[in-house]
This record gives sequence, structure tokens and C-alpha cells, in this order.
Amino acid sequence: MRQVVPPLPPQAPRIRNRFWPWLCRGLLRLGGWQLKGEFPDLPKLIVIGAPHSTNWDGVWGLLMKVGLGIDISIMIKRELLDSPLGIILRPLGLIPIDRGAATDIVQQMAARFAQHERMWLGITPEGTRKKVTHWKSGFLRIARAAEVPILPVFIDYPSKSFTLGAPVYLGQDERDEDAMVRIRALFRGYRGKHHNVDVD
Repeated sequence: MRQVVPPLPPQAPRIRNRFWPWLCRGLLRLGGWQLKGEFPDLPKLIVIGAPHSTNWDGVWGLLMKVGLGIDISIMIKRELLDSPLGIILRPLGLIPIDRGAATDIVQQMAARFAQHERMWLGITPEGTRKKVTHWKSGFLRIARAAEVPILPVFIDYPSKSFTLGAPVYLGQDERDEDAMVRIRALFRGYRGKHHNVDVD
């Protein structure tokens, strides 16, 4: 039987539970999904996944996260955690975000990184399931404020896989526009359930 998930490096934040990872790995096998590549041995980073074209991305992504036994914090709309689904979602390490609040999400996340010895934060840079021509720059601004690298994860429905890329480090004098072009180009060739990532 093929390996669904690779082993975690020593510095990766972990979920201290055996049953749920075992169950999620079983569901991933049934669904035919796998994870390719190796995780970097880093205590702090931002994980970005694309292309995001369906709610199923979140389902398979959460199964993969829990199946790995890795503690990746994920920002989602507060409305979802306030709904009945919150009972299931809250224990999974999801961070509620109030998009209408007059608060600086970038500084909130940077403060979270500073408060933890180990923290991996998951973000969907497209910000929506619809096909977009421009990504939201929040993940870049958080990475700069927290001084952490970015780990690209490529979603590919034809091969039913999540592929881990190499960590991306932002240049001190690199403009966000240039960094965005550089990072988006890495996703060329991967296809979501309904679309791929357009690269200018």
C-alpha cells in the first residue's frame, strides 16, 4: 500500500492524538489522495495552498492535516465557527477571522507567531473558490511581519495529490508585487477541481 503521508520532521508542530490521524489517513486512502514531497524541518512558516476551486479542497486538506498529525492553524471566516459546524471545526486548530472588524489581521497573526515556539499557519491566497486573476497579499504581509518563510502546497485533482514545494524566503528589498509573481509561477501546471492558477 502506498504511503499516504510522509513522516514529520522534528520541529513540525504536532497534534497529540492517535485516533483521529488514523481515521483521517484511512479516509484519504479511500479517497485516493496522497501527499508528495517532504516537509521542511522548520518550527514556523506559512503554508499556502492553491488552486482553491471547491469546498472539497478544505475537506481533503483538513483530512490531510489531521492525518499527518500536524498542527496547522488555519484562518477561516468567523461565521463558520459560529455555526453548528463550529463544534467539529474548533478542535481542528482553525482561527476565526472577522472580515468586518476594524483590526489588523496581519499584526494579530504576527503576534501569534511571536507567542509560540512552533506555529504553522495555513492560508488560501486566492481568498475564494472562484477563479481570480489576482491573489490577496495578506500571506506576504504576514510572512514579512512575522519573519517566517512560505511553504507552497500544490493542489492537483487529476493526480489526487497535495505536493509540497520548497520553502520560499522573501527578499528584504523585494517588492510584494515581485514576490507574488515569483510565488504564483510555482503553481503553474497544477489543476484544481474546476480551474488552475492563471500566471501572467
